[in-house]
Amino acid sequence: MLKQKILIVDDDENIAELISLYLEKEQYDTETAHDGEEALQIIEVYNPDLILLDLMLPGIDGYEVCQQVRKNRDTPIIMLSAKGEVFDKVLGLKMGADDYLVKPFDANELVARVSAVLRRSGTSKSEDPMITNESTDFKHTGDFIEYDNLIVNISNYTVTFEGKNIDMPPKELELLYFIASHPNQVFTRDQLLNQLWGYDFVGDTRTVDVHIKRLREKLGSKYNWSIQTVYRIGYKFEVK
Repeated sequence: MLKQKILIVDDDENIAELISLYLEKEQYDTETAHDGEEALQIIEVYNPDLILLDLMLPGIDGYEVCQQVRKNRDTPIIMLSAKGEVFDKVLGLKMGADDYLVKPFDANELVARVSAVLRRSGTSKSEDPMITNESTDFKHTGDFIEYDNLIVNISNYTVTFEGKNIDMPPKELELLYFIASHPNQVFTRDQLLNQLWGYDFVGDTRTVDVHIKRLREKLGSKYNWSIQTVYRIGYKFEVK
């Protein structure tokens, strides 16, 4: 089996090497870059399955690298930063990052985040047995999905419902985008927590319930799609 390829972009060579060791121990193949320009060059040749991208880089910073990558690639990106403010996280996600990890981080958390993002992106070699690939007629192009009277755009974090933009916090939007990207597939609350909040989230499954409740209040259930509860299991985005 081919190893999945991870590009580590960090100007601190010691940190980059340490991350590389942790990931190679988990059977990933790794390459490192220490500035933005070098990263963009390596990406073209290495074609990584995922990029770990530090924000504070000499020359071209991580935000700009992310923007350049997103022009012609959908490679999953996890941003790494010592900045933990909500603004920085939201900005990173809006620019196209798939996850955001604050330094210093635990090695096990890093590996878990890498695995979760690869699984979400569909590039993981080991699929979650609860997640099937049942196909349903809907439009999923690039960074947006579209159903009857609903468009969810993850690239600019907007939701258009019945022709109008509706306000939606980032995590609600991410939850909607994720389940709507997998129509008629059932997810447990734990799966949704791990996929969207991460393995280090301090909370319980009621967090998912609250977000689902808010989504239902905003979207209703009068179209051929709706968010359904699957008794004793979790939730699904049902399309009839």
